[in-house]
Amino acid sequence: MPINENTTIKEVLKLPAFQGYSRLLFPINRPITLNMTLKELSTSRIYLWYSHIQVSQTIKIINSLNKDAQKHPIFYNIYSLEEMKHDPSKHDTGLFFFKGKSDAPFAICNAGGGFSYVGAMHDSFPHALALSEKGYNAFALIYRVNHSYEDLAQAITFLYHHGDELKINKNHYSLWGGSAGARMAAVLGNKKNLASYTNDDIPQADAVIMQYTGYDHVSAYDAPTYVCVGTNDYIADSDFMKKRLELLDILHIPTELHCYKGLSHGFGLGIDTIADGWIYDAINFWEKQMEVKNESIND
Repeated sequence: MPINENTTIKEVLKLPAFQGYSRLLFPINRPITLNMTLKELSTSRIYLWYSHIQVSQTIKIINSLNKDAQKHPIFYNIYSLEEMKHDPSKHDTGLFFFKGKSDAPFAICNAGGGFSYVGAMHDSFPHALALSEKGYNAFALIYRVNHSYEDLAQAITFLYHHGDELKINKNHYSLWGGSAGARMAAVLGNKKNLASYTNDDIPQADAVIMQYTGYDHVSAYDAPTYVCVGTNDYIADSDFMKKRLELLDILHIPTELHCYKGLSHGFGLGIDTIADGWIYDAINFWEKQMEVKNESIND
């Protein structure tokens, strides 16, 4: 079935490729009806606090996942059947897989939504798809809004322990996020927090890529951090984000900041805006950190 802006949510949910997890494609905590079209879905009325939402991206993502599902699994539960049986809310979690090259590093992308819903279709799926197109293995996490840090820690653990079968390089990874998702990435990008949440010997992320969030904690255990934000953001002040990076610089933690004049909160990939292409700057930042890590290992 061809997907277009008039395709309904019901029609997408019925696609064979998505059976068993189709509902997690869309925010489960927002007022979505089965007869709603993709055009009606792709608005800030549904994706609250977001801007520059494009139905063309929604169509592209659904078509890409539908096509990829014919070749490899595109969704992974991060909890076991026993764990989900014990706690049914864990059925509302999982990783959508945007496959890159075999044995390439991986990224986990975390959408925002104010810890009230997960805006993946605008704030993590597009990022994961763009990363996969550059050859990286990318995963978009669907998390429980009341257990977000726990679920991200579980996702990192799952990928680390299943790296061989997924054919990903588990020794090099990055954490990405927008708004609430950026806060998640920063917290679990911290080496001490990661150890506390996972109780496992998992290496720290090579880089944290953050968009538009007011997170202000600073630690010597934080990961190298890339930030982008709009100067007209009414939720995450650009000067506030800049100040945190200045403090990380004092600790000799690599940082990079991009402030986009006039942009508001939640611009996602920023397609057709002044921020268009920022994701490639972020990929370059991550790649630099991987080079530094490899050099330190070889010394």
